[in-house]
Amino acid sequence: MSVVVVGTLDTKGEEVAFARDVLEAQGIDVHVVDVGVVGDPEFPPDTDAETVAEAGGGDLRSLRDAGDRGAAMDVMGDGAADIAQRLHEEGTLDGILGLGGSGNTSIATAAMRALPVGVPKLMVSTMASGDVEPYVGSTDVTMMYSVADIEGLNRLSRRVIANAALALAGMVDREADVAVEERPTVAITMFGVTTPCVQRAREYLEAEGYETIVFHATGSGGRAMEDLVRQGVVDGVLDVTTTEWADEHVGGVLAAGPDRLDAPGEVGVPHVVSVGALDMVNFGPPESVPERFEGRTFYQHNPQVTLMRTTPEEAAELGGIIAEKVNDATGPVAVYLPLDGVSALDAEGDAFHDPEADEALFDALREGLAPDVDLVELDAHVNDEAFALALARRLDEFVREG
Repeated sequence: MSVVVVGTLDTKGEEVAFARDVLEAQGIDVHVVDVGVVGDPEFPPDTDAETVAEAGGGDLRSLRDAGDRGAAMDVMGDGAADIAQRLHEEGTLDGILGLGGSGNTSIATAAMRALPVGVPKLMVSTMASGDVEPYVGSTDVTMMYSVADIEGLNRLSRRVIANAALALAGMVDREADVAVEERPTVAITMFGVTTPCVQRAREYLEAEGYETIVFHATGSGGRAMEDLVRQGVVDGVLDVTTTEWADEHVGGVLAAGPDRLDAPGEVGVPHVVSVGALDMVNFGPPESVPERFEGRTFYQHNPQVTLMRTTPEEAAELGGIIAEKVNDATGPVAVYLPLDGVSALDAEGDAFHDPEADEALFDALREGLAPDVDLVELDAHVNDEAFALALARRLDEFVREG
């Protein structure tokens, strides 16, 4: 078993060497990658900083002379990612460990995000107690807070770094019994307010012989799903919950980016799309909602989550965006509309029931979808069993035909 350790050996050589020694004491082969750009390494690495810079499309001397730390981080991050991918393809990377402050966290996690899901990835970082989304992205990077700064070895840093090294050694040296029967795999998007639909659809698909992977449509969930589609992991997508586009378009906190809905169409996998939870935009606590939304309709989901109802104008714009995305699909695609409500909050008597906004959403899709895209309208709520089964059966048909 072999582990790659990514570190800045000009400033953190002592700490990296300690992690290396702990791993080697467990019988693990260690490959140290130096990504330091300031000075000379404290010990010879297996891959030096010059090689990393070249792999990232740069030159180490030029990076040092320029003195632009941000540019250097970008180059070294790209280089570390390239080297990690190559080592993994060669069979000499079974896991990866990084340790450092914000700089090396940025570089090492870039390398980690370039590796497939399932490869053990552990980052010991001073940044791990805050917002780690920029470092983790949509991958399975594990972040461990260093507690103290990684600057010298002491009774605290030794314990934290040793724990990290031992944890990674355990991950690469123990083969978990996770073998599964090879079955076609379906990705499904879900929110709390579309859970009954997803649960019933998942039960149907699994009874028909599919493996299902459910993604929480919280921004990172949508990105993770689309990444796996591009990697060829997924055979079909049941996009019940396209709510991330509401956050992307209106300005909420759970956006998945402007590429959401692109991957299935690009790859050509079967894609059944609905409009789950497009009635809501997500914010944090009430005081975090921008002032420009004063006077809107809100619902307090919990103390940390405030939901805002989309307006008819916003709903129409969202329908147009989804139609445009779906029209570009190269594979089989269909759009399903639940005419009695798009979320658990959007039913008669509930907080977000707004027939005008729903109709604006539906009309935009009716008008915007290309003639060759199948549009199915059902007199049902998104969480009705009949709607869930209609979605699941259509995706099953697409996959079987393919």
